[in-house]
Amino acid sequence: MAAVAMILKRSPYGDINAAEAVRHALGAVSFEMGVDLILMDGGVLLAKKGQDDTGTGFTNLEGVLRDCLDMGVAVYADDISLKNRRVAAESVIEGVKTVGGTAIAGFIKEAKTTMIF
Repeated sequence: MAAVAMILKRSPYGDINAAEAVRHALGAVSFEMGVDLILMDGGVLLAKKGQDDTGTGFTNLEGVLRDCLDMGVAVYADDISLKNRRVAAESVIEGVKTVGGTAIAGFIKEAKTTMIF
């Protein structure tokens, strides 16, 4: 059971929500808290390999997501959101698990705290 479930619903480039979500995930895991980072809606675009941030003015977050995975953050991507945004399974960063809505509901139910970005 994770201590914190973080839900990212916004795409990684356009506002600071994705950057804040991964920053908070890294901070929590560095204090040995269990973290489930759940990517839904536009947030699943954070899980896509080879992100192109050209012209956005935002920092590329692909490497930061890999850091999260390396540090022990469990990262899940909603399968329906991936399909709706035409992100194929082979395009998802290694280590990100694709899950359905029932699993996501379970992660949220079991978490002590939920944060939405």
